[in-house]
Amino acid sequence: MDNITQLIFQIALILVPAGAVLMTAIFFMRKIAEKDLRASHSQLNAELKTERQKFFLPQRVDAYQRAVLLMERIHPNSLVMRLNNPGLPAAAMQIKLLDSIREEYEHNIAQQMFISVDAWNMVKKAKEETVKIVNLAGRQMEPTSNGMDLAGKIFEIVGEVGTLPTEIAVEILKKEVQQLF
Repeated sequence: MDNITQLIFQIALILVPAGAVLMTAIFFMRKIAEKDLRASHSQLNAELKTERQKFFLPQRVDAYQRAVLLMERIHPNSLVMRLNNPGLPAAAMQIKLLDSIREEYEHNIAQQMFISVDAWNMVKKAKEETVKIVNLAGRQMEPTSNGMDLAGKIFEIVGEVGTLPTEIAVEILKKEVQQLF
């Protein structure tokens, strides 16, 4: 039995250090494999981001263009010139202008998916401010006022405001689209 114990002891003297070396080797090999996997994952993420940008860039540029077009179309001066009907009663003209603003906005509402939250908020604010201008002018009309009177009052208010929210929104949209390139 003594020889067997001695043999087991000698085998243990060989196996314990070998096992420790094996475990150390496995530990370091795993660390290297994890590092390589992280590097590969980072490279893959970078490639995917580049591909997403290539795919979505045209849609984003289109969204910015459409948002700028929306701002130009609901700019009070443009709106009045496009929809002007001097013989229409002022109240009917006011409704026509407000409907046009709403339709333009609703037609372009999906563009918010492709532009920044800040830019879209500015677009919404510009729309709301334009509605306020039209309503303010409408409240100042007499029951006998016509579309020409309303148009004149809108132009007067626009002249007093200075830089309109639609103009500010266009500048923000232009700056952001330039940052895409």
